[in-house]
Amino acid sequence: MKKALLSLLIVLLAACSAQTTEKPNENEHAGKQMNEDQKQTEEEGEDEADTESNNDSNSEENTEDGKDEKESEPDPIQYTVHPANWTLKPQSESELQTVLLTIDDAPDKHALEMAQKLKDLNVPAIFFVNGHFMDTDEEKKIVKQIHELGFEIGNHTMTHSNLSKLSVDKQRYEIKQLSEEIRNVTGEAPKFFRAPFGVNTDFSKQLMDELQMIYMNWTYGYDWEKEYQTSESIADIMVNTPLLTNGAILLMHDRDWTNEALVDIVKGLESKGYTFVDPDQIVP
Repeated sequence: MKKALLSLLIVLLAACSAQTTEKPNENEHAGKQMNEDQKQTEEEGEDEADTESNNDSNSEENTEDGKDEKESEPDPIQYTVHPANWTLKPQSESELQTVLLTIDDAPDKHALEMAQKLKDLNVPAIFFVNGHFMDTDEEKKIVKQIHELGFEIGNHTMTHSNLSKLSVDKQRYEIKQLSEEIRNVTGEAPKFFRAPFGVNTDFSKQLMDELQMIYMNWTYGYDWEKEYQTSESIADIMVNTPLLTNGAILLMHDRDWTNEALVDIVKGLESKGYTFVDPDQIVP
């Protein structure tokens, strides 16, 4: 009997010992799983932190890039017409050497071809038109095409008459009538005026103020003189004249020889370090 009780006691003790041994194993497994989950959570948190850090870094870089890009594109320099010597005067400091190209008596024969050449060279200019060269639908179409190529259309009067020999009423008609016709063709009133032969009057200057237009003559021009009526001679003098100076306003005309020399004139000026002023940069 005692042996039977002793055997039962041993069995019970063995069972308790086995249960006690299994529980730590379960707790160990649970602890291991918790550590792995915690590690994963910590790693995910670190990944999110790294992502946010990278986003912040990229944002700062993009901001800096945008800032640098903005700082590298300063506002264009503005110019005024200086009547003492008929040049363009910059309104802020600039190291650029500049000239302005202007072409009178358009659209006679070659104005559209000249405009296309300048467009191909990415060179701006003002085309001063005459009323008697745009009195047909075909001529008006040419003026519109020049404007659509991106060129400024200027007022050179209706009939190219000397204003000093006209009455005030006639002067008003010569200027205002052409401005109205240019507006009808291009959708924009002209900003610039050039008097035929460079002859302005007190009235024409007063009218410029009323119409908020800018009048200009030129620094130099040669293509109406007999000795410069070949493409070679006009190309040479326009680039090598002693009158070439910073801010010079160059006068050319819608002529055979000037049209033929136009590309050489542009390239010759560029070879001397000159750039070309956009008429949009010229202010009253």
